[in-house]
Amino acid sequence: MPLSTRSYSARWAAVAAVTVLATAVAGCSSGKTGKGGADAKGGTPSGSASASAPSGSIPVGPGPQSAYTVQKQPAPGTCHFRYTADKQPLPDPTCTPGATNPKVTPQTLKTTICQSGYTKGIRPPVSITGREKTANAKSYGYTGSPHDAEYDHLISLQLGGDPNDPRNLWVEPPSPGHKPGAGPNNPKDGVENKLKAAICSGKADLGKAQQAIAHDWTTALSSLGLKE
Repeated sequence: MPLSTRSYSARWAAVAAVTVLATAVAGCSSGKTGKGGADAKGGTPSGSASASAPSGSIPVGPGPQSAYTVQKQPAPGTCHFRYTADKQPLPDPTCTPGATNPKVTPQTLKTTICQSGYTKGIRPPVSITGREKTANAKSYGYTGSPHDAEYDHLISLQLGGDPNDPRNLWVEPPSPGHKPGAGPNNPKDGVENKLKAAICSGKADLGKAQQAIAHDWTTALSSLGLKE
């Protein structure tokens, strides 16, 4: 082979090698996660959810405050009660999806909800909740006696619900059979007591119990395999 032909072939081989190398490098970089583990679309790899958030999509509230302030409620008439087949009241899932207390986790149960007196120390004063209740009644269009309705934590404080996040509070109407003027008397409270006992005894998972009570308090116990 003449020298000029060999020189041309060598140059062509070098150009081809550089092209192949550049293509390989570009191919390796595409689809990699970026800084902080974000993918090409700005998402994050599976399994990277916040450790403080319970399973599912229940919001996490701000938690207990040294001084509570009156929280803004949904606009009047924008929330609507739901009712079970036996007429037990349920909140509007858009207005009141529930919100959890970030201080209550599976690791802190002994020093939070399973410790006597914990909920008393984080409960907002009536001077705050009374004004919120009046506004929330308008949100839900509740026209019954305020005395007979409970301004209820959907996820109760004893189940790790946020104390004053408006997403976790609603004006709960009286249950069927309630005597007018007798004050709040809702069987939801009994369900909450049983769920707390199950959590603190290790028979129920905190996150699953929160999900169950937020979804439908009337089926919360049965959905977790607990006795009614």
